[in-house]
Amino acid sequence: MPGPIQSLERAAAILRLLAGGERRLGLSDVASSLGLAKGTTHGILRTLQQEGFVEQEPGSGKYQLGAELLRLGNSYLDVHELRARALVWTDDLARSSGEAAYLGVLHQRGVLVVHHVFRPDDSRQVLEVGAMQPLHSTALGKVLSAFDPVAHREAAEGPRPALTARTVTDPADFEAVLELTRARGWGADLEETWEGVASVAAPVHDRRRLPVGAVGVTGAVERICDAAGIRAGLVAAVRDCARAVARDLGAGRF
Repeated sequence: MPGPIQSLERAAAILRLLAGGERRLGLSDVASSLGLAKGTTHGILRTLQQEGFVEQEPGSGKYQLGAELLRLGNSYLDVHELRARALVWTDDLARSSGEAAYLGVLHQRGVLVVHHVFRPDDSRQVLEVGAMQPLHSTALGKVLSAFDPVAHREAAEGPRPALTARTVTDPADFEAVLELTRARGWGADLEETWEGVASVAAPVHDRRRLPVGAVGVTGAVERICDAAGIRAGLVAAVRDCARAVARDLGAGRF
């Protein structure tokens, strides 16, 4: 049986070191604490930083744990548990709204659909569980980008192609959209991903008040919107669903 990989053992030791004690350490501190050469330590830290597991303070140059570990910690919650907690509530959301309901989580540089409830009518529909949606244009993606720092980085630094004439691609405009999303607690997609299609979504938080997913509804613009924009009743229903799932995850009341 092959033995442990030394470089991975050292990387794990660095992460454990940064997780305890002062939490912010310089290169020399890390190297001396673990008995490693500075060159070796710097190479591992640089790699961890590139992957988002470690961040370096601009002023002091000290290292601390990065946002990617937050995302991995959230995933420990288990997507299957998140889906299980959301089953009843998303069924209710689809039934009350008359539209298809979706539950999505951050995956790589997009939104992974982990649960999909069909629109409650007799129309032909395709199950989209396992499908990927873009972060920058969909309601689910905007919500994740607004509330999850890892998703925000992926959306801000990654490509934002113009999928329709309405897609927001300019960096400043995109940040303004995320700021609005954070301020009102929900996100919208008005034909920014698919022509004739609109959606609204809200974040789902866990017991630590950390975002672990997003829930929303999608449908034809004429059904989702009224003269004022996204129908207020739909926004309320989506937010109520997100809060209900969050309560089942132990988040309490928001």
